[in-house]
Amino acid sequence: MHLRTPLHRTRGSSHGPITRLVSPSDLGQVLKPFIFLDRFEAPAGGQPPQFGMHPHSGIATLTYLIHGQAGYEDTTGEDGARGTLPTGGVEWMMAGGGVWHTGSPINTERVLGFQLWVAMPPKLELATAHSIYLGPERVPQVGPARVLLGSYGGQTSPIPAPSDMTYLGVHLKAGQTWRFEPPRGHTVAWVAVGEGALTAPTALTTGELVAFDASGSAITFEAQTDTAFVLGSGVQHPHDLFMGPYSVHTSAETLRQGQAGIRERAQLLRQQGRL
Repeated sequence: MHLRTPLHRTRGSSHGPITRLVSPSDLGQVLKPFIFLDRFEAPAGGQPPQFGMHPHSGIATLTYLIHGQAGYEDTTGEDGARGTLPTGGVEWMMAGGGVWHTGSPINTERVLGFQLWVAMPPKLELATAHSIYLGPERVPQVGPARVLLGSYGGQTSPIPAPSDMTYLGVHLKAGQTWRFEPPRGHTVAWVAVGEGALTAPTALTTGELVAFDASGSAITFEAQTDTAFVLGSGVQHPHDLFMGPYSVHTSAETLRQGQAGIRERAQLLRQQGRL
């Protein structure tokens, strides 16, 4: 039986409560369509990460709260959206041709979570921006795995995946074993540990990310302690990445158009006194 080989391992770079594990200019080139990943954590009463109102284009962001709550606001639709994301909740922000959003964890309790960026195919990278916010009760579950994006084990997330990919939030108790069988054709696979210790079969601990080889074989996880981690699996994004501040596109021209869309929305925000 083939054991999935870890090809890349990182603890990223930390700045206060945020640890950047993947960027489009480094591991994102290997793991695309998963091109960016931040882990964020702050204790109750501590200084939560502050993101401020900021733009995106050409990508989608998915934020998963393992613990805690976070306020959110975005510029989608006529009046935008705002509210509070609870523990176990998911925020999907498809930036398309330009959007602005912000989020701020509420520090009355411990906050822990991940923010992922997903590369869009050409047909979606300049589409109209939209957002989806799911409470934990709307996130499908297969055993210990919560289906945050895509499909797994006969369950499909309410968030439409932009390409063939699966993104799971997995919670295991100490001593529990779980086997991940990648969907057919998925050669990209990685795991990042939110908290705890496990083997896959290599040892992994809190804050660590491992990217696996492109064999498409299954991965068996065994929890050494109670643990929570996220796992990405998919068909590799076939396009080059053209990057600007907060934007990733498939060509120089679509990057130009996306950044123009960001500037247009910034002007409207200034008129409204929101920027």
